[in-house]
Amino acid sequence: MRIPRTVTAALLAAAALLTAAAPALADDSAPTASGGSPSPGSDGEAPAPTEAGTSFRTAALMLPGQRATADASTGDYLYWAVPLDGGQDATVRAKVKLPDSARHAAATWRLDVYDGLRRRQACRYGMQARTATADAASVELACTLRTVRAWAEPWSDDPLPGRYYLRLTTTELSQEDLGLPVRAEVTADVKDAGGAHAVDGALAAPLVPGATGSDTQDRPGDEGTDGASASPSASAAPAATAAEPDGGWASGWWSDRWIWTAAGGVAAALTGIAGYRLTAGRGRPSRVPPGV
Repeated sequence: MRIPRTVTAALLAAAALLTAAAPALADDSAPTASGGSPSPGSDGEAPAPTEAGTSFRTAALMLPGQRATADASTGDYLYWAVPLDGGQDATVRAKVKLPDSARHAAATWRLDVYDGLRRRQACRYGMQARTATADAASVELACTLRTVRAWAEPWSDDPLPGRYYLRLTTTELSQEDLGLPVRAEVTADVKDAGGAHAVDGALAAPLVPGATGSDTQDRPGDEGTDGASASPSASAAPAATAAEPDGGWASGWWSDRWIWTAAGGVAAALTGIAGYRLTAGRGRPSRVPPGV
């Protein structure tokens, strides 16, 4: 009866360990129904933006799980910025409601994602570009990014923690349809990738341009800039506080790797005890010499 009791104790100990660690994991990741940050309008959270920027420097700041909207014209470049932390899988989606008026030709819409270094990130899957016919009422786009890594080699183009830019625009458009009114909706759903994607390194600071006031300076190549510098008090302070993950940067240090490592250690120890009792228990043959 000793062996079954040992096995039962091992199973109970592993179950208790997993049950105790689950609340800590849930509190750290803080998932919601949308897979990201708390729903828009909760206490202490900035509301979802209702306008889009016209360049990287003026991108509208949003949080994961929020639904950002913007009224624009066909042919505009629309920019949003969303913070992504290490160990997160992000899926960005865009829906463009096209005008009811008759259009002359089909138009191709495209959703691109750039990291904090303004490197365009590839999509693992999703319809990143789609052509809307002349009579289509709307067009929907999606892009699922690679898992954001907490650390990577300088020469790699792996996605790193920081601010990510979403750019929505048309790549093929008839000149007769230029300037027609459209309404865009953008979301970024985030979920934890799990301990399988955890790494030991970490960045010294997230890739967040403008957190130290760098957004107040003009950069060559920005679309929609007029050459005038912005006021530090008007742009640097909101940029430093509005776009960061719930709980702060590098908040995902906890992963299920810790749970399975501890559970494996406990299971190995209990298995060793069971094996010892099996081989050195009361069933050991007697060594008393015959005739004594």
